[in-house]
Amino acid sequence: MLLAVGGLALFPLQREIERRRGPATSADEIVYVDTGATLRRLSLGYEGLLADIYWTRAVQYFGRQRLAGATGFERLGPLLRIATTLDPHLIVAYRFGAIFLAEKPPAGAGRPEEALALLGRGIAANPDYWRLWQDVGFIYYWDLADYSSAARAFETGSERPGAMPWMKVMAATVAAKGGDAATSRLLWREIYRHAENDQLRLSAEEHLAALEAADEIAGLDRLLLLYRERRGQAAHGWSELVRAGVLPAEPNDPAGVPYAIGPDGRARLGLASRVNLGLLH
Repeated sequence: MLLAVGGLALFPLQREIERRRGPATSADEIVYVDTGATLRRLSLGYEGLLADIYWTRAVQYFGRQRLAGATGFERLGPLLRIATTLDPHLIVAYRFGAIFLAEKPPAGAGRPEEALALLGRGIAANPDYWRLWQDVGFIYYWDLADYSSAARAFETGSERPGAMPWMKVMAATVAAKGGDAATSRLLWREIYRHAENDQLRLSAEEHLAALEAADEIAGLDRLLLLYRERRGQAAHGWSELVRAGVLPAEPNDPAGVPYAIGPDGRARLGLASRVNLGLLH
């Protein structure tokens, strides 16, 4: 009933938007005005409901663009700005919006600086919510390789009320080690352990699988080189290494799919693999 009443109350707002910009030209057209501030003035007291609508549309738009293989995501930033201007305390829009913006194409928009700006607005509106600082640290670490800024973000976040103790550990670890794989693995394990929802947990699993596969491929390449040096010729299949005692069994990736040997004689993921090594670049 509340949503129905809210929808009726928003009908005059939709008419005003259409008067200013013209009616939507198709069913996929996203309701849009220049700024969230304009919508706040027109929202008739339903800012929170309208913010939820815009956040939902941002998620739908992002999903459609990904499924279509698009890389532009031009409307994503404006939709997120509108949603968070309407409701400055809509934490989910800051956190997941930043992921959508920062992830490299085709998984996301590839705009980490815009993601940091979104999180900065979130921190200004929610100064005691420590997880926004966690997200800032991750973007500096993975997307920008700015390890000193990442360490400062983790340190600052560790001082906020309710922050997990590992934030301070991350600050020290990142500052000391920079961008090595061991630090990345430690970060993703902490994300997995403390994930607030299935989407974050799945993302952590995918990144951990990619890190594990990268390590295994490097190790397999060393064994392939050893075999070539011993036999004077490259291996064409893992069974040759098993028969030679170099491997105990034919190797599978973290998802259980057999690794392949490429034309260059190096190990690589099998064609059916679900592991995404692109997450590491």
